[in-house]
Amino acid sequence: MPHTYTLDADMPQVLRDFLRYTETIKGKSSHTVDEYFLDLRTFLRFMKRFKKQVPADTQLEDIPIDDVTIDFIASITLSDLYEYMYFLSRERHNSAKTRSRKVSSLHTFYKYLCNKTNQLSYNPTLELELPKTPKTLPKYLSLEQSLDLLSAVDGENKERDFCIITLFLNCGLRLSELVGIDLDRVHLDDSTMTVLGKGNKERIVYLNEACKEAIRAYLPLRPVEGVKDKKALFLSARKQRISPKTVQWIIKERLKAAGLGGEGFSTHKLRHTAATLMYQHGNVDIRVLQSILGHENLGTTEIYTHLSTTQIEKAANANPLANVQPKKLHRAAKEAADSAVDSQDSPKQQE
Repeated sequence: MPHTYTLDADMPQVLRDFLRYTETIKGKSSHTVDEYFLDLRTFLRFMKRFKKQVPADTQLEDIPIDDVTIDFIASITLSDLYEYMYFLSRERHNSAKTRSRKVSSLHTFYKYLCNKTNQLSYNPTLELELPKTPKTLPKYLSLEQSLDLLSAVDGENKERDFCIITLFLNCGLRLSELVGIDLDRVHLDDSTMTVLGKGNKERIVYLNEACKEAIRAYLPLRPVEGVKDKKALFLSARKQRISPKTVQWIIKERLKAAGLGGEGFSTHKLRHTAATLMYQHGNVDIRVLQSILGHENLGTTEIYTHLSTTQIEKAANANPLANVQPKKLHRAAKEAADSAVDSQDSPKQQE
């Protein structure tokens, strides 16, 4: 995937060195490096304006950063960082999740400058906390909706699109992982497929019968002549590796055809769906699920272990004590009630 930035992009050498280190030494993906570039460019642009290095009315997008020096970065204080966070929240209207990512970018950048290259002796981001982000359950398709989506795939490129959706729903792939699948990494005989995940880390994905049959149905129809990327499993109409945007468009259109358009579903929600269905219907252990999804931290996987109200009801009813009646309490209550009746009747008996 091509970079957002280029070698001659508007950036100071210190930022260029950091991005190269992140990509070549740390092995981060081009997508992650691009996010660092965009986040840090916004940060440095804001700081130049805030510290009156440019006129106050200068649009942020018009502020160059190629003249930023390490001395300028060293002059930035924790108080300045708070001003930047205020700007992101009130002027940019960034969500807590977006602000949290930008704080993480700053943490990584300053850690590099202080600990790796020793260009700075003070790290103001050490006291900069991540914004609190609300914990929400991931949106996903139900089993019935998933079946409806698969059943609605028809028309042009139906074999390719059915295969794409099947892999999403059965393997829990990320969009970038699906787009990057190469033909020689798919081994139907072994029921495995190797994908390139976050941080350029490879992992083996196991293919069930649905996945293998979908791939077998698609391969004979995959173009061979005039293909620009002969290694790519999924090709676009231009006979080149299918792009993330094209896959997103395909999923959007197929969701519409299934009557599921406009409900907030997307390619990433299909990944949520795969994880949820495996956990809820397949009784998959959370650590196995962590491996399937390619998560480094178990905490990331735990968001998929939400339980439906039906499961909660079944769990409550499955308790071996669910049908035990408190007989002694019932007996005591009955005796008390009988005693009360006798007490009320006694005056009449005396008459």
